[in-house]
Amino acid sequence: MHESQLTELLERAGDRTAVGPPPLDAMRAGAARRKRRRTTAISLAATVSVAVAAGGTALLMAPEDGTQQLPTATKGTSHATNPMPTATNNPPTGGRLVGLGHVAIAVPQGWGTNQVRCGTPQTDTVLIDGWLTQACAVPRPVGVESVEVGDGGQELVYKYGFKSDDEFEIDGVRAQKQRTICAPGGAGGPQVCRGIVLLPSTGVWFSAESSTNAAEVDRILERIVVLPDRVGVPEQNGVTTKDDGSSGRKYADLLRGLGLRVETKTTDAPGFAPGELVKVEPFPGTMLPLGATVTVTVVAKR
Repeated sequence: MHESQLTELLERAGDRTAVGPPPLDAMRAGAARRKRRRTTAISLAATVSVAVAAGGTALLMAPEDGTQQLPTATKGTSHATNPMPTATNNPPTGGRLVGLGHVAIAVPQGWGTNQVRCGTPQTDTVLIDGWLTQACAVPRPVGVESVEVGDGGQELVYKYGFKSDDEFEIDGVRAQKQRTICAPGGAGGPQVCRGIVLLPSTGVWFSAESSTNAAEVDRILERIVVLPDRVGVPEQNGVTTKDDGSSGRKYADLLRGLGLRVETKTTDAPGFAPGELVKVEPFPGTMLPLGATVTVTVVAKR
C-alpha cells in the first residue's frame, strides 16, 4: 500500500468517526485522584521519615518528679477492632502513666490526682490511695472524666458490685470488663457513665467514669497496658490501717519486694508513733523503672 493510499484511508475513517466534546469532568476527576495519591504518598513518606528519625519507637521520658511524659493523645482515639493494645505495642499516648504493680493506664498530662470535692471529681482526675475524704451532696460537672485505680478484686466487688460481662487479654494477661452503663448523677448533677476493667491475676482494676458519654469511658479504658519493666508505687492504705508504728517498715519491705529502692527520711510528729509512715514520694500510682528510688518519710524516734 502506497503512502498516499494510507493517508486517504485514514482521512475517510476520520470522517466517519463522531467526535464529541472533550470529557472535562472525567479529566478533572482523574487529576484529582492522582493528586490525592501523590499527597497520600508524600504524607506516608513523611510519617515513615519521622518514625525512622525517632528510632522507630516512642520513648518514655522521665522528668525529675518521676512521672512519665508521653506524647499527648488526641481525645477520642478508639481501637474498635482491637480494644486493647497487644504485647508488641508501645504504651498508648496520653501524657502520664498511672497504675499499680505492672499494670498502668495512660491519662492526659493535664489530669490531676484526687481532685475531688466531697468525694466527687470536679475536674478530670485520677483517683487513688484514699482519695475519698468526705462524702456530701456535690454534683459532678458536665464533661468531667476520671479513672480510679485500685488493687483487690474483693474490694472491687464490695465497692461497685463488679460483675464480668466480657473477657479478653491485655498484653497477654487475662482481663475482665463490666460493661459501661449510665445513670442519673447525684445531687441533681448530669448523667454519669461507668465502666470497669479488672485483671484478676494481678488484682489491679480501673473504674472509669464520665459525665460526657459512655464512649469516653470506653476510650479511657482502652489505654490500659502491662509493663513488665515498670512498677507502680504502691498505695499506703494497706499498711497504715491500725498503725502501731510499724507502717514505715512494712511499706519499705513492700517497695523492695516490688524491685524498688528505698530512701528513708524522718520527721517529728507529736502524737504519732515512732516509725509511722507519713509521706511517700513520688505519690502512689506513679510508674517507675525497676530499681528506681522511692523516698519514705516516717516519724522519728523520740
